[in-house]
Amino acid sequence: MGEHEWTVLLPAEIHPAGPESIADIATTVSRGEYETRANLLADADRFDAVITRTEPIDGEFIAAASDLEIISKHGVGYDNIDVDTATENGVLVTNTPGVNSRAVAEHAITLLLAVRRRLRPADGAVRSGTGERYDAVTDQFRNDTVGLYGYGDIGSEVASVVSGLGMDCLVYDPYVDESDLAAQVTKIDSVAGLFDRADAVSVHAPLTPETRAAISEAELRRLAPSGILINTARAEIVDLNALVSSLEAGELSGAGIDVFAEGPPSREHPLFEYENVVLTPHIGAQTTESLTAMSRRSANNVRSVYDGTMPETTLNSEELPSALS
Repeated sequence: MGEHEWTVLLPAEIHPAGPESIADIATTVSRGEYETRANLLADADRFDAVITRTEPIDGEFIAAASDLEIISKHGVGYDNIDVDTATENGVLVTNTPGVNSRAVAEHAITLLLAVRRRLRPADGAVRSGTGERYDAVTDQFRNDTVGLYGYGDIGSEVASVVSGLGMDCLVYDPYVDESDLAAQVTKIDSVAGLFDRADAVSVHAPLTPETRAAISEAELRRLAPSGILINTARAEIVDLNALVSSLEAGELSGAGIDVFAEGPPSREHPLFEYENVVLTPHIGAQTTESLTAMSRRSANNVRSVYDGTMPETTLNSEELPSALS
């Protein structure tokens, strides 16, 4: 397909491995070079491809980018991309599943351990000079049951780590066949059943109309008072007001949250009030290994389309079967 050098829009921050790998076929331009969205839209028709991390690629941009061939997501979740408009305009949309699974899984378990062992107040006691008076007693995880809401690439990695730590693992995912689960994992047929039986629930589902606010008051009440909620997926899957209410009522032991609906939260965010909540700024996938791999894979998807090949991870391939013919 590529008969000329392409121009590719890059995220403001991306590991150089990917852009360097397509330097022979493309000129790359950083999103950081555009001071405003209006400036970017005015220049949209110069781009043959876009690699995006969290920057929204909406219908307005896609319509303005008349030469666009591919939107390559640097990551797994693609709710920041208007796939329907891309499809209507003949633009392929791809992602990079699997490459950040271990990183996010490790972060989910880290949050779980930090909440259960109350590391945040313990750290605060040491820093305030009152460590000698800090005598909180916490529980070990061994023999606990971890429930996974979603069992994709990341969920299956979490299950592996959970098993290695000696914990039981339950999964709710209506789109996964029981025969595809690891031997140490038990499938649960309902969300209610998952929350009833788990000591901690970790969220690993994509954001869809079905999963939006799927974890709310009814689900959180089913966790025992010692229960913990971990979310490294998408903020909107968990009803924030319900989570705050559960924490305020003492119905949860705590929560570990890596995702927020609108960028970094302000200092007035309601979860800031709780010492049994550990918050991180969407860094689950930010390891050297995963950032390098996502950069390379997203760039490789661009190269594939340049060469006239449909990437294996194309999300709208069925709607655009002849896009590269």
